[in-house]
Amino acid sequence: MQMTAPESAAISDHWAIWLLHQRHGDDAIYRTHLHARLQHYADRVLDAAKLAHGARLLDIGTGDGLVAFRALERMKNQLAVTMADTSVSILRLAEGLARQRGVARHCRLLQTDAQDLALIEDGTLDAVTTRSVLAYVPDKPAAFRAMYRVLKPGGRLSIAEPVMRDDALNAIALRAVLDRRDPDNEDQLLPLLHRWKSAQYPDSTERLEETPMTNYTERDLLRFAQNAGFGDLDLQLHIHVDPPRPITWQTFLKISPHPLAPTLSAVMDKRFSEPEKSFFESVLRPAIESGNYPSSERMVYLSATKPAYN
Repeated sequence: MQMTAPESAAISDHWAIWLLHQRHGDDAIYRTHLHARLQHYADRVLDAAKLAHGARLLDIGTGDGLVAFRALERMKNQLAVTMADTSVSILRLAEGLARQRGVARHCRLLQTDAQDLALIEDGTLDAVTTRSVLAYVPDKPAAFRAMYRVLKPGGRLSIAEPVMRDDALNAIALRAVLDRRDPDNEDQLLPLLHRWKSAQYPDSTERLEETPMTNYTERDLLRFAQNAGFGDLDLQLHIHVDPPRPITWQTFLKISPHPLAPTLSAVMDKRFSEPEKSFFESVLRPAIESGNYPSSERMVYLSATKPAYN
């Protein structure tokens, strides 16, 4: 397996820590549930990528290889896959997993930025995929232009990206209620909810517009793809509300909703007093452990083709 990255790196950066631990809170049962959901995402992305045997696939922000390894599995290893990521720690993880799966010779690991893909030649790939990657890219139009550049004429783009703008709007709404609150109001819960959510998402319109993961909508992604030159575009916004699923309080404390967000445990340690911690747990823990805490997800599936003509 060829790897364009330093030869040694610890699994230590925040991307790797989230992927290995904070995404599922180190809970084996929750990890199994999450894996099934992630496989569904990968299959939807790959269905729209329309891969053929012998194709060359670039998986940007490959993480633990969810899309890349699933593509190799579906195509009976009749693919050449470039697994790209900015994190050396993540690439080391992917390298080890590729060896474990016996697919290392089909994989090239590449450390590169999604905004330029500078190490990839023009017009050399049959398909490009991402899953929950562009959300963290500051210059999304540049990323779409880079993906267009590296595709062959007729090549396919297929992405699945979260839309987290509503989470920020909820944090902004909490702040607005607090700002309007009567000073004599003794509601103890509302300030704690705001401290929690504002640690994970922007809580002002200014921060919302400055933050890459919240300053776009699904229509922006479509527009960026169109402006980059893509045609045959198809966009689907999928909103899923999880059925009740009780988890332990200790697991909930260790889960983070995205790689840049602190866990609830970290928020409470930094922003709550000891009495506030006890009160917050007394209110929230019963809902969490009974499965009464609502959870929803908004995912954009966008596919497109680079025209076969100039």
